[in-house]
Amino acid sequence: MPYRLLALDVDGTLLDPDGELRDTVRQAVMAARQTGLRVILCTGRRFRSARPWAQKLQLDGPIVVHNGALVKDVASAETLHCHPLPETLCRRGLAVLRQLAPPLIYIDAFHKQVDILTEPMEHLHPFQREYLQDSLPYCRFVDDLSAVCLPTASARARMRRIIGSAATEVVMLSIMAEADRLQALRPAVEDALAGQGHTKMILNKNYQGHILEVLPATVSKWQALERLMAAEGLTAEDVMAIGDDYNDLEMIRGAGLGIAMGNAVDVVRDAAGYVTGSNADDGVAQALERFVLQR
Repeated sequence: MPYRLLALDVDGTLLDPDGELRDTVRQAVMAARQTGLRVILCTGRRFRSARPWAQKLQLDGPIVVHNGALVKDVASAETLHCHPLPETLCRRGLAVLRQLAPPLIYIDAFHKQVDILTEPMEHLHPFQREYLQDSLPYCRFVDDLSAVCLPTASARARMRRIIGSAATEVVMLSIMAEADRLQALRPAVEDALAGQGHTKMILNKNYQGHILEVLPATVSKWQALERLMAAEGLTAEDVMAIGDDYNDLEMIRGAGLGIAMGNAVDVVRDAAGYVTGSNADDGVAQALERFVLQR
């Protein structure tokens, strides 16, 4: 059957191992769009770092970022949907994560030129410091993150001083460190969330180490896609999804055709209906040639 929507992961999928968009892949995506296939990027990245890749593919409409917690319009940067992290979960997650290091708090304040709140650089894990070197213009440092996660007038006043607005949604918490240290900490984070939130752990493909994220319990790339599908009258059978990491698992399982990259983690490969080539071998182009362009 012809698919109407392609849900496409970015790092490890659309981009090659060097983090570049190869022309073969770009042309294949563009050709697939010419057949009428809608393409939506679905990524763990924040909007500011994901948007340029959507623009290189000349995509318009929604883009799913922060693993489904936030959906924004590529052209206008308007927030189409946000599933924020409640203050109670933010405080609980923060209390556990900071046993390792102060985490990063991602917020939805693109037009205010702020993406991240965290504590001073010298308190952060070295992997986080490396990451933030590329994001300093969009990061604000505070002495104590817990002071901005409170449902109080003073906390709102602090947010207003930091970014010029008190009404800003916390999208998620994130911490970067060595995989073994994050795995050791993860059960304590899950316990603190008490089923109201969950964690995702993924390889930090463009920097060192791994990333442990704290999100509301129902948030995933697939959950965000289902909302978009419902608005457009699409069913799961209309969707083809391509991905490689743990944060792609729900959409690989949920889509009418879930495609794993050749470089995907085992659980994603096992869940997929088809395994294409790796991102070193233009696997996205191979999949589109087989399931879209040859029809």
